[in-house]
This record gives sequence, C-alpha cells and structure tokens, in this order.
Amino acid sequence: MNDYLVKALAFNGEIRAYAVRSTETISEVQKRHDIWPTATAALGRAMTAVVMMGAMVKGDDKLTVKIEGNGPMGSMIIDANGHGEVRGYAMNPHTHFEANAQGKLDVRRAVGTEGMLSVVKDLGLRDFFTGQVPLVSGEIAEDFTQYFVVSEQVPSAVSLGVLVNPDKTVKASGGFIVQVMPGASEETLALLETKIAEMEPISSMIDKGMTPEEILNTVLGAENLEILDKMDVKFACNCSRERFGNAIIGLGEKEIRDMIEEDGQAEAHCHFCLETYVYHKPELEGFLDEIRTQS
Repeated sequence: MNDYLVKALAFNGEIRAYAVRSTETISEVQKRHDIWPTATAALGRAMTAVVMMGAMVKGDDKLTVKIEGNGPMGSMIIDANGHGEVRGYAMNPHTHFEANAQGKLDVRRAVGTEGMLSVVKDLGLRDFFTGQVPLVSGEIAEDFTQYFVVSEQVPSAVSLGVLVNPDKTVKASGGFIVQVMPGASEETLALLETKIAEMEPISSMIDKGMTPEEILNTVLGAENLEILDKMDVKFACNCSRERFGNAIIGLGEKEIRDMIEEDGQAEAHCHFCLETYVYHKPELEGFLDEIRTQS
C-alpha cells in the first residue's frame, strides 16, 4: 500500500482532521541514513506530523520544522510542502535506548525534554510566517499539540506512532491531527473528548494496518465524517546540482578562488538525501566568470 493522507471535516465543519499512513516514507529515510530504532521513532513521528502540516498549506507553499532538544539525538530538520512531499534528517541518527517503563521506544530520552520546536512557513509572500514554542515532553505529538495551541491558536489533538522491527526496519508509521474550528459547540467538544479518551493507542491502529480513513472513522465516527481530499505522500528531496552551484556562487569570488587553489574542486553534500555533488576546477572557474558578468 502506498503512503497517503486524507483531509476531512467532521460534525458539520466544526472539526477539521487529517490522517496519514507514512510507513514507506519513513522507511525510505531510515534506510538512507541507517537510523537506529529510537531515533527512527522520533524522526518518524516528527515527519508524520509535518507532512500533515504540509497538507494545511497550498501546493507550492512549504514549511520547515526544526526540533532542538537537549537529548543525545540532537536537532531534527524537516521540510514539507502542499503536494505531500516531505524530507528530514537528525543530527545523530545512531541514537537508541532500551524500551521505557511502558515498553515503548524511549523517544523522550533521545529527543530531550528541554528545547524548542520552530516552524517557518514560506507561503509565497514577502515575509515568512514563523512560530516557536518550548518542548513540553520530547514525545513529539504533545509538542506539536502545544505548537498548534500556542502559536496558531488552534486547539488540536495530535497522535503519532512509529513501529520499528528488531532489525531496525520500519514496520508501520502514521498518525492524525484533529483541530477544533471557531464556533464549535460544547456538545461537539464533549463528544470529541470522549471519543479520543476511549480510542485505542494510535500504534495499535497502525499495527492493525488501518487506513487513514479507518483511523478517522474510529476517532470521529464515520457518521460524523466527510472526507474532502486524498493525497499521496512520499519522501522527496529538492536538492540539485544547479541549486548547490548557485549556493557556491553566492559565497563570492574570494571563497571560490580559495577552493580552486587549495583543493582544485568543491564538494556539496545534502543532509536530507545524502547526495554529494562535486564541482571541478573548470566548473568553479565558470562560476567566477558568472560573478564577473553579474558585476
């Protein structure tokens, strides 16, 4: 089954909801970076949340989320857009601990309980939208819940789950975000709270292979739900030889001359997909010519 997410309304528009299956996407990242289980759970949860946040913006708009905790995993950087494309990496992907007291991967210990969650949205306007909140738990879902409430003033319930096999591969990944719209009635809020309190853990739903639609049916009730859209989800990196070349040009003439004299070439490495681009002397000299032409 390919990864995809669904957008929905519930209770006659009083509730907005998103749910996603992200198993293949997180598996792709795990394999590229050889991520260890606890780090996979942390980064997988974060990427699952961010790809749903991407579905909240228009197609070509994009957002970047940075989670900087005080745990040994270090920072996580994640990009997503309105097309269901997401990419991400962790500073220290080789982070793993024994299961916590609940028998689950100890994401909190890997991420840390102190730090910041930052969101930058590029909505095609002159200025970017930025929001930042302190981490409240390091468990990721609770931290995104805090972000929506504090930074966007949208009461939300965020649930994320990543199951990792003993051989480090990803067994299943997914989650949902449910948001309360302005004007929602007290009856709707009470019913929503009851349903969320009574539902089984998201990891159990994912382990059963439930689809995004089935997850939302469970959370909100099929009779209350209206599916609006369905979108494929995948890992995608927008790095390119041209993009990194422009970045080298932006360093200026002196920096490029130093590259030519010291190494005879330059290398650019993408942290997201791990692609490496090599620029040899003739190409670097061409960059110098381009700078002179622009002057």
